[in-house]
Amino acid sequence: MGKTISQFRHPGFLLLAGFASVAICGSAQAQAAVYKCVDEQGRVEFTDTARRGCKALDLPGYAPPPAPRASAPIPAVRPPGNSPAPTVTPASFPRVDSAQQRARDDDRRAILNDELRIEQKKLADLRRDFNGGEPERQGNERNYAKYQERVASMRDEIGRTERNIEALQREIGNIR
Repeated sequence: MGKTISQFRHPGFLLLAGFASVAICGSAQAQAAVYKCVDEQGRVEFTDTARRGCKALDLPGYAPPPAPRASAPIPAVRPPGNSPAPTVTPASFPRVDSAQQRARDDDRRAILNDELRIEQKKLADLRRDFNGGEPERQGNERNYAKYQERVASMRDEIGRTERNIEALQREIGNIR
């Protein structure tokens, strides 16, 4: 009439039951590998822990968990007050001697100063052309709307250049 429990221990049935349980959970990806283990009596068991005599199964749709990352340095605890937390530099991090760093900072300062001079000259030219909000009309600007559009774009360009100058000055001030 009905099957006994011992009939359900047939290796083929257990294998089918294991795959059926994986298929039922197929929409959710597993977070651990699935192993098929066969013991000395020939019984099949599916598990997520590797043991002797177990083989990892290659299941469709299974994405193995990401490899553990190298341990990151433990962040320093911020001392009370407004002082920044001390930085922890790994021992393998390359060191630069102070003379070389000073030379790098000087090169950086020189480059930023050159960019600052260029932006300041550009701003002076833009302001001269802008003529206090009344730039000279060009031949193709018979339509007043075109003239207003050019004046607005000049005003925007002056604002951008002023912001660039401010940013360069801040950057120069941040150099040690």
